[in-house]
Amino acid sequence: MQHKTPCVIIVTPGFPESENDTACLPAFQQFALALKQNFPELKFVFISLQYPFKKGWYTWNSIDVYAIGGKNRKHIFGLNTKRLATQKLKELHENYTVNGVISLWCIDTALVANTFALENNLKHLIWIIGQDAKSTNGFVKKIKPKPEQLVAMSDFLKDEFLKNHQIEPKFVVTNGINPTLFEPLNTELRPIDILGAGSLIPLKNYCLFIEVIAEVVKQFPNLNVKIAGDGEERKLLSDLIIQHKLQKNVELLGAKKHNETLGLMNQSKLFLHTSHYEGNSTVLMEALYSGCQVISTQQLSFAELKNLYTNTSKTELVKSVITLLNQNRASERITFNTMENSAQRMMQLLLR
Repeated sequence: MQHKTPCVIIVTPGFPESENDTACLPAFQQFALALKQNFPELKFVFISLQYPFKKGWYTWNSIDVYAIGGKNRKHIFGLNTKRLATQKLKELHENYTVNGVISLWCIDTALVANTFALENNLKHLIWIIGQDAKSTNGFVKKIKPKPEQLVAMSDFLKDEFLKNHQIEPKFVVTNGINPTLFEPLNTELRPIDILGAGSLIPLKNYCLFIEVIAEVVKQFPNLNVKIAGDGEERKLLSDLIIQHKLQKNVELLGAKKHNETLGLMNQSKLFLHTSHYEGNSTVLMEALYSGCQVISTQQLSFAELKNLYTNTSKTELVKSVITLLNQNRASERITFNTMENSAQRMMQLLLR
């Protein structure tokens, strides 16, 4: 009998279309690379349901990816996406020895993967990553996951999922960074006083960011603020900057490559994050590792973390920013977690 290559399948809603597509789920790019580097005896195959939009096989950093090309379409088109994904999973099962399946997000990815895993008696882990823990996620009732299948990306998400779906994830595997991507730590002059980075969408709440800056400028009139990112609210934020007369203080930099954003962090004193909701924010970990003092409306862990200050009200955010600017603390790296640790832990759970 011909020996089949051992394989692990990861089902995801999206994956970068090429090595140059650094803005697409950068954390999970690092997850994929960490899997490949730490488990060379296994073949990892990614099935991506929605993005890239062009259907077919391709190779990303020597990892095989199959794009279903669903384009986030719903109804009958969404059913066809699931059907095609199921077909590809069956083909992989015929050609490889599948050691297990991982789903990113507890959504349609997990629904397709769970059906496949049950039919073939395979272990299936579901990584709860963010908004899939919310009560509005209707896929949970369709999937009917068991606690031992569920891996929350943070303590917060574990509690959220239990509260909203009455199922307690058994495991927590946090997000992480890849330290090799960072420049040497800048311990000298940091010309950017405050940096923000992320998609300019309502969820990220950059309107609050601008309002905080408008208060801080009253004490620091020469404040230098940059926001890296693009999105549907760019015009709204530009108007808000003009309304608060912050044109000399705040610059919208537009979309940046991942390495460019990390470079900006290395030139910044403070990193301000005003998002409404986060599962386990990579950007906070990156800012901490880049030596920034980090002020955020979202936490990374229930445990206290050095150089991360969590507040939810505008008044408290303003106070934190002013206090830290006045203190002008020396930069130091803070490591919350590495993606290598995350990959090893996830595989330990899958293969045991």
